[in-house]
Amino acid sequence: MDHAQALAAPSQTQPPPRPSRAMTANVARLNHATLAEQVCGIVRERILTNACAPGESLREEALAAEFSVSRVPVREALRQLAAEGLVDLVPRHGAIVSSLSLKQFLDAYRVREALEVLAVRLATPLLGDEGVARLRGLEAAMESCAERGDQEGFFAANTAFHHLLVERSANDDLIGMHAPLTARMRRYQSPSLDLRGGMERSLEEHRTIIDAIARGDADGAAALLGEHIRVPQRTLEAMAARGEDALPLRRGPGG
Repeated sequence: MDHAQALAAPSQTQPPPRPSRAMTANVARLNHATLAEQVCGIVRERILTNACAPGESLREEALAAEFSVSRVPVREALRQLAAEGLVDLVPRHGAIVSSLSLKQFLDAYRVREALEVLAVRLATPLLGDEGVARLRGLEAAMESCAERGDQEGFFAANTAFHHLLVERSANDDLIGMHAPLTARMRRYQSPSLDLRGGMERSLEEHRTIIDAIARGDADGAAALLGEHIRVPQRTLEAMAARGEDALPLRRGPGG
């Protein structure tokens, strides 16, 4: 067959190569990881909304049956939640939803203060008009929720406000430390609001922080934000001095 005939001849379709054992194992690991991540996400949300209360047992076999998966991805999900501080893995008792003592909550507030004071100091020169406008929009959303008595909406806008400051710090280590810390504290939103004196006081504090940022006053914004976070700390310190160690929780959806 000459060259022309070879080009004109119909090509023979080669069957696709069979996946190697290594490729198959990688796909299996990917699918397995996806299952574990999905289980982890659902259980995490239940814990953070207090649908699963502190001290509640999370049984592997029950979760595996609920999600129609084996116990392996469930076990991996519980290990991840333990790494995040949301679950305690107790020998011979399995996974238990963790709780924060008053001291632990106070400790978390102090770390949050340090992180967010640094965040707003770094973020102030980077926010610009667009960032300030977003902060004012979130403050307006909080105000609207306060007028309606909508605590859930207020907390959502408040969380977005503080996360925006952290995000705009452009410091990846700070962002990485802040997210899991505030996630653990999220279960205690209702008592946290009571500790700081209600939504109106919180709103006024947010307004003064935004005004300092808009002026480009990084030091002033840092001082105001630090004081904003220290307000509930003082109440917690007084409670600790009286020997109290209980933080009331509001059960979330499904609780």
